[in-house]
Amino acid sequence: QVRLVESGGGLVQPGGSLKLSCAASGFSLEYYAIAWFRQAPGKERKGVSCLTSTSVGGRSIYANSVKGRFTVSRDGANKTVYLQMNNLKPEDTAVYYCATDRIRGRLCRFQPDYDYWGQGTQVTVSS
Repeated sequence: QVRLVESGGGLVQPGGSLKLSCAASGFSLEYYAIAWFRQAPGKERKGVSCLTSTSVGGRSIYANSVKGRFTVSRDGANKTVYLQMNNLKPEDTAVYYCATDRIRGRLCRFQPDYDYWGQGTQVTVSS
């Protein structure tokens, strides 16, 4: 059974940092793309970052709004994907979700058409 569990959210001041974790179980992490999305109140869910499977290169992509501030990484041994978020801004406030596919090797994309989602973790950036 595929399961994704996010953690690491919280309240941080502008300019601060947080590191989100997405703990995966029920599948082999290295064969599937893992994406991070976020959803602010009253807004649609938007892609933030994605890491392709190692079988197609293990490349990362980022939304323009977070490039240079966010970094996605994978720890296969611990079956966890991380999202390091630096220089956080109030507009980064949202619930953050990780997601993956049912089919191996699909490429990253920021359409929210992934098959499996975590429950989300709240990130609030405020002074």
